[in-house]
Amino acid sequence: MNLHDWIDELSDVLELEDVEVDEGLLADLTKAAASNVEKLAAPVTAYLLGFAAADRGADPEEVERLAARAQVLAEGWDRPADAPDPVDVDDPIPDDRAVDHTGEQYDDDRADELVDEEV
Repeated sequence: MNLHDWIDELSDVLELEDVEVDEGLLADLTKAAASNVEKLAAPVTAYLLGFAAADRGADPEEVERLAARAQVLAEGWDRPADAPDPVDVDDPIPDDRAVDHTGEQYDDDRADELVDEEV
């Protein structure tokens, strides 16, 4: 069984009709995602491309445009898979169990201001 046969059979099982799949386009895109981001990025990228295409009712040319945008992102990805997320902060959490916080209220707007000041 080759990839084209698999696509036909899978389309039948998923009750998809008139499915056009550009195997070469998907191979190039998933290879770029796996190589430049991480291995799991390959199927996730293919899935999200399909989701975006379906959401827009995309024709084959639009699918190619969406795939090209995703491939540019993958090829320009400069964060290794094991790089820490820049948003994650590993600062120690102070132990304030001895502080009485009764009656205090959390102010979301002020918290956002503090985060913006730190960035």
